[in-house]
Amino acid sequence: MTVHTTPAETHSSLPTLDLSRFNASPAEKQAFVAELRSVLYHHGFFYLTGHGVDPKLIEDVVGTAKRFFALPLEEKLKIEMVKSPHFRGYNRAGQERTRGEQDWREQLDINTEDKPAEIGPDTPAWRRLQGPNQWPEALPELKPLLLAYQAEVTRIGIDILKAIAAALDQSETVFSNIYQPQPSQLLKIIRYPGRDVAETDQGVGAHKDGGFVTVLLQDTTPGLRVRTEDGVWINAPPVPGTFVINTGELLELATNGFVRADVHDVIAPPAGVERFSVAFFLGSRPDATIPVIELPDDLKRSERGISVDPLNAIFREVGQNQLKSRLRSHPDVARAHYPDLAASS
Repeated sequence: MTVHTTPAETHSSLPTLDLSRFNASPAEKQAFVAELRSVLYHHGFFYLTGHGVDPKLIEDVVGTAKRFFALPLEEKLKIEMVKSPHFRGYNRAGQERTRGEQDWREQLDINTEDKPAEIGPDTPAWRRLQGPNQWPEALPELKPLLLAYQAEVTRIGIDILKAIAAALDQSETVFSNIYQPQPSQLLKIIRYPGRDVAETDQGVGAHKDGGFVTVLLQDTTPGLRVRTEDGVWINAPPVPGTFVINTGELLELATNGFVRADVHDVIAPPAGVERFSVAFFLGSRPDATIPVIELPDDLKRSERGISVDPLNAIFREVGQNQLKSRLRSHPDVARAHYPDLAASS
């Protein structure tokens, strides 16, 4: 169970892993798991091939996302996020914030399609996140398409969690009692305008993702960067046929820092250029509390502890983490629907 040094640590590019090897021969699976273990410790970011998603579905999602963003602004504003107490819907560029600064991207957020929770005086505030998505009337084909894609990337995320569990010398189902019967399934279609529109080069500010794993589909324009522990920034340009996978804070909590949630950002594209991406964040069910997994001794010796950000604390109570993230990222929604909490977020 040794953590080996691989080319991933050269700080020149992200490694690439083929998920189909996890379901191959025992020897191939063992080799894949060893490579994944090293990536998890040193990076947490990698390109994924062998994922089994139909290229036609990917093409349709990207094409239809572009058609959504090309709609007149008044059509998109019919489903503006500020109308949803569940933080679902459309945001204009500059409306979302990272560490208090504006992110120059417009986007549509959906999550698990559900009914609003019944709220009583003793109901935890995070239960208010549960509810339906908002969908554009002018593009009815977007709903079934994004829900089909959401199901596929959920499958990928769960397969990756099983592989991560194996890489940590655990049962492949070690995380299932944290996300079953229903994980969080936050999906964003995103458009980054060029710097002739953006007021800064911050497409998305430097941050860590809060869930288990992120499955990112990039179109053709670069902009994603990953920061290593020693402060080196690695560019992660689009690679056709791949997803970019990264580990989130829930895995850092569960492994006492053996798996690290790496800081990353997106630089706004040049003037006159657009960047499109589709980001999926697989998270725990909101009522879960993240335990510390007992790693084998040789991995336990490499635990680094939980990273501490004085501006963004991490909680083991998942619902509290999810609500904190949404309140901070969308202060307009917080003011509209969570006035009792907005001042303290």
